[in-house]
Amino acid sequence: MAKLGKRSTAARAAFADKNMVTVEEAVTLIKANATAKFDETLEIAMNLGVDPRHADQMVRGVVGLPNGTGKSVRVAVFARGPKADEAKEAGADVVGAEDLMEIVQGGTIDFDRCIATPDMMPVVGRLGKVLGPRNLMPNPKVGTVTMDVADAVKAAKGGEVQFRVEKAGVIHAGIGKASFDEAKLVENVRAFVSAVAKAKPAGSKGAYMKKITLSSTMGPGVNLDIDSANAE
Repeated sequence: MAKLGKRSTAARAAFADKNMVTVEEAVTLIKANATAKFDETLEIAMNLGVDPRHADQMVRGVVGLPNGTGKSVRVAVFARGPKADEAKEAGADVVGAEDLMEIVQGGTIDFDRCIATPDMMPVVGRLGKVLGPRNLMPNPKVGTVTMDVADAVKAAKGGEVQFRVEKAGVIHAGIGKASFDEAKLVENVRAFVSAVAKAKPAGSKGAYMKKITLSSTMGPGVNLDIDSANAE
């Protein structure tokens, strides 16, 4: 077994007797131990009581974090004509139509979010095998297939986070930076948990939220008290 460094050892000791803590306690603890040489991301992982193999138990959605993520998001937009100009003016990093499709097919995916106007979906649809596994496929359910491309671009760059449950029933996302004020991180955590709660599918039976863990990029995780995390 690899020997733990002083920083990792100290962090694990600080977390050793912490379990089912409030969001405020968790954020304070994580910030105090996020001592890497870069601004670590606060990450949330939620274990849900769903089986996403069944269509009526799929959980997906989008939430605009009140204080942003602290991450620079590159946005690509599939659009033509005035809508392409609108996307560029709104700050989209990559805008195109068939030309952009060919670039993506060639293996270049230089963006974190993909938006498309409805008329472009026949073109974007050819990229399903490329964009789908990366969770980049535009979808009207999360507002990335829209005629209002300007607002979609601004939302993506302003701290909007998409979430989708994985095969094991887990949702995870980055919800801010360790350098954020504690109050802002607490607000982001609760906004994210609230959005997942509201996305509860009709097919979910029994306990929906089973476990919520918060951690920093390089630090150990701490389990949150679910009621505290889900308090509006």
